[in-house]
Amino acid sequence: MTSFDAIVIGTGQAGPPLARELAGEGMRVAVIERHRFGGTCVNTGCIPTKAMIASARAVHQARRGTEFGFSVSGEIRADLKAIVARKNAIVAKSSQSVERGLKKKCTVIYGHARFTGPHEIEVEGQELRADKIFINVGGRASTPAFPGIDSVPFLTNASLLELDVLPEHLIVVGGSYVGLEFAQMFRRFGSRVTIVEKNERILSKEDSDVSEAVQKILEGEDIEIHPGSECIRLEGSGRNVRVGMECESPEKTIAGTHILLAVGRTPNTNDLGLDKAGIRMTGNGFIEVNDRLETNVSGVWALGDCNGRGAFTHTSYNDYEIVSENILRGGKRRVTDRIVAYALYMDPPLGRAGMTEAEVRKSGQKAQIGKLDMEDVSRAWISGEPAGFMKVLVDAETELILGASILGYHGDEVVHSILDVMYAQAPYSVIERAVHIHPTVSEYVPVALADLKPLE
Repeated sequence: MTSFDAIVIGTGQAGPPLARELAGEGMRVAVIERHRFGGTCVNTGCIPTKAMIASARAVHQARRGTEFGFSVSGEIRADLKAIVARKNAIVAKSSQSVERGLKKKCTVIYGHARFTGPHEIEVEGQELRADKIFINVGGRASTPAFPGIDSVPFLTNASLLELDVLPEHLIVVGGSYVGLEFAQMFRRFGSRVTIVEKNERILSKEDSDVSEAVQKILEGEDIEIHPGSECIRLEGSGRNVRVGMECESPEKTIAGTHILLAVGRTPNTNDLGLDKAGIRMTGNGFIEVNDRLETNVSGVWALGDCNGRGAFTHTSYNDYEIVSENILRGGKRRVTDRIVAYALYMDPPLGRAGMTEAEVRKSGQKAQIGKLDMEDVSRAWISGEPAGFMKVLVDAETELILGASILGYHGDEVVHSILDVMYAQAPYSVIERAVHIHPTVSEYVPVALADLKPLE
């Protein structure tokens, strides 16, 4: 058995920086990776999808040339093989960079890690041990038990990224963040796209006005949307597939050539031997952790998607920051100090921070709301992107910002000006009185805050 000071299992967004920092402090660190370095974000998530979204936006903007005063001769068509090749080059560079950086400071071990005891790991017949073990194994696309799931071909976010033949008709099952990004992307590439969602509206976790605005934007690009599809089932074979939608009308189906399942994520914890280590899991497979990301087994931490405390690259990286600060510098950082923040990378994007309007109403606290349509934002309409709106919620008594939704041009960037003030626990007047640069989208956040109204 080979002993290390620390073992890191998985190389997502938390594991590599933690491993490098621990090694920099003089620890002997082993990093175990069974497949691709960089985890979901680098290989099948943020990096590849945003690379392809950038291609989709370029195609879309080129087709709008006459609106901006120029013309392009001939039909503008997406070359999916070239788009995927560009994406693959970007991914390879990122993944190789992670692997290279780890090899400089750590012992890198290739293979599947399984616990054989609380601090013992077996990898391809090799036995390892460490007093400190960090689990950063990420997650994968969920495959729910829809009727037909075992006999009908379908794609996930990972396999769709490798497709180099444009689907004639892509049916997206799931109207949340992943599904909507792919739906708009492939519609702009030239596919016919239909979204099937079991809830009564897409983006069911967002406020209804956000969901309605997003649906209007997507339908404006000829994407067909079917919410309220309670009894989803898959039928067909090859390039002749169908998705059933209703319980009472079995004949109501959508026929297409490809099906994308975008219905959630499952943590990669089922084959780690966690039971042999005595590590507790939740009913849906996440590793239980406390506010400091410690498991119930002393000396074992779980970071990133596998702990169920955040499903984003930025929350995973923050997990690393919390653990490293607490272990190496005696810090007292906690997961619950984190403010919820994320983005939907459709076009225009949605930037979110803090509570939704529905959550504020449910809390019963006295609040105010400021709202402004993007068509009133000069930077948005001169850029040809007037869709969406911004709204900010403020505690009526403390004047602290409770949350914000910025759906519109550069909304994914603009929301950070609000998020920073929330972390500073400063009153909304800090932004309201700030003098922002013109013409920008950010300059209208003070305008929205200057016209707060009671949330009734």
